[in-house]
Amino acid sequence: MLTQPDRPAGRGMRRSESAVKQLARARGLDVFQPQNLKDEGVLDRLIAARPDALIVAAYGLILPQGPLGIAPHGALNIHASLLPRWRGAAPIQRALLAGDRETGITIMKMDAGLDTGPMLSLNRLAIAEEDDAQSLHDRLSVLGAEAIVGALADIAAGRARASPQPAAGATYARKIGKEEAELDWTRSNAELERTVRALRPTPGARSQLRGEIVKIWRARCVARAGTPGAVLERGAEGILIGCGEGALLVTELQRAGGTRLAAADFLRGFPVSCGECFGAAR
Repeated sequence: MLTQPDRPAGRGMRRSESAVKQLARARGLDVFQPQNLKDEGVLDRLIAARPDALIVAAYGLILPQGPLGIAPHGALNIHASLLPRWRGAAPIQRALLAGDRETGITIMKMDAGLDTGPMLSLNRLAIAEEDDAQSLHDRLSVLGAEAIVGALADIAAGRARASPQPAAGATYARKIGKEEAELDWTRSNAELERTVRALRPTPGARSQLRGEIVKIWRARCVARAGTPGAVLERGAEGILIGCGEGALLVTELQRAGGTRLAAADFLRGFPVSCGECFGAAR
């Protein structure tokens, strides 16, 4: 079992084992954690394992050419999109940000390009209106497990057929940048609501009020006109904030260093007045 090295994580930035490593250890499997796949001896160790196929799932590093050719059936990637749409590092978040109605799992044979290899299967999944990055990830992980088992069964039975990706419709799912977490209230409420869901649970959408960062965890669209960023109403149901089009009713928030709170609880500790404005520091 090969996974990335332990990384610092959490508020204390303590070194943390990946879920793959924890499962492998629980099952008594050997774990290999090279800093990168170009390290001396990595390829020799992979060859010595004599794999029939390499299975890659959210590894987070680009595989060099060497490992791609050591297994008779190649390196198979479980990619969380319907390729060629959303090649790259953040296909789940990009699908949510774009308002896609469906996504899925592509089982593909890896080549030297970035998610450009031929496809063994496309497995579709509808995106629900309430889906966020976590819930969509969890549903796709189940679908991905089923899809790779099916693909391996097809390979073993000699019925697997890889098809080139379509030339049209390719998009790139770049990593989510820190600047994208800052809500731009001049955008429509629909775009901002999708941003809140796409960035939940990490890194979390945010805005600023009185110079303080406030994370916005849950919100819904309201058909109400108002100045972008301005507080239009506040109460037990939430804080209604004007957008470039419509308004956003924010129902769960978090101050820097605080805990996530329902809007009513948030307002008891941090009163907000109508007319105040959320937005980047000016």
